[in-house]
Amino acid sequence: MLSPVRYGYARPAIVLACGAAIVTLSMGIRQSLGLYMRPIELELGVSREAFGLAIAVQTLILGLAQPFVGALADKHGSGRVAAVGALIYCAALALTAGASSAIGINISLGFLAGFAMTGITFVVVLGAVGRAVPAEQRGTAIGIATAGGSFGQFFLVPLTQGLIGSFGWRETMLLAAAASLAIVFLARGIAGLPRDGLARPGMEQSLRAALSQASRHPGYWLLNIGFFVCGFHVAFISTHLPAFLSDQGLSPEIGARALALIGLFNIFGSFAFGRLADRLRKKYVLSALYFARSGAIILFLLVPFSPLSATLFACAIGFLWLGTVPLTSGLVGQIFGVRYLATLFGIVFMSHQVGGFFGAWLAGRFFEASGSYDLAWQISIGLGLLAGIVNLPIKDRPVQLAGAPA
Repeated sequence: MLSPVRYGYARPAIVLACGAAIVTLSMGIRQSLGLYMRPIELELGVSREAFGLAIAVQTLILGLAQPFVGALADKHGSGRVAAVGALIYCAALALTAGASSAIGINISLGFLAGFAMTGITFVVVLGAVGRAVPAEQRGTAIGIATAGGSFGQFFLVPLTQGLIGSFGWRETMLLAAAASLAIVFLARGIAGLPRDGLARPGMEQSLRAALSQASRHPGYWLLNIGFFVCGFHVAFISTHLPAFLSDQGLSPEIGARALALIGLFNIFGSFAFGRLADRLRKKYVLSALYFARSGAIILFLLVPFSPLSATLFACAIGFLWLGTVPLTSGLVGQIFGVRYLATLFGIVFMSHQVGGFFGAWLAGRFFEASGSYDLAWQISIGLGLLAGIVNLPIKDRPVQLAGAPA
């Protein structure tokens, strides 16, 4: 049972339920976008590199704008920011449905959708959830909210594949645009203004002081490096895995099923890693997660490709998919407090999205140059090992807040 913390929000259970539902819709639609690659390629002649670039631009814009949008949420409340983001998301998806060229896809699905998602994905939502629950329950609560994105992936990916097959990709994109409007109403559940001095009782801190202190903390930059790797993995696999499996002679339904299974098993993974975040030292669990990702990819590439191997890989990588979120955001809150969690985690999330830009775009670039995703997989393995190493030396003790009374 979640205990209340007085941050000007509704009851913690309401914040958590609405936050998880927002992430379910926004990320469920986002993780379905790889299914549109082949239909758009066939109808519009948009290459995989061009489509990958659109997703890369979306990912990059989401990252670059996230710290500023996170600061708006810290100042004006997560609910208002989420409502505006949902309206822009709806417009972006509707415009994508009417696109006729790679430029149109990059503007609507790339730039506009990326900006919209800053208000309706993890940083804004998890900022509200993290402030609404006490520290000893924060990892579990954030893990549950993160799992919402995976439930959306599990539910919406096969639904999207079926709708594309029955009605076409344009009509399916319009339905996704209509569904995104539900976020406007769900945003009321995470509405509320953060209040100064509540990150740690009796302490007050300015945003400038918080940013300055974080920038001088080596562990903060190591978290940025690790989350860059997470972004590379997630964007590469979610964007290109269906096409990769198709190249191996497997049906489009196998690719859709793989994405759905990633979402399903990440529900369990996000919850499990959220629980571990409340019980073990987060940096060690985070390091083990990244090492396990590299191991899962190596095994996937070593065995013959088949529906069974694709299924087992999807289950394994799905369990490890977004367990990084409760662990990474939990470390930020543990070290620096939660008053400016949306802003500080927003900067770390920006690194995640920069990694996602390269994961989505470079994989397409490598494929166009060589006809193979081999180099992208090899880079993914190396980056996973790097992320596992850099998380180990993080100093995770709470700091004395700069600008706050001793």
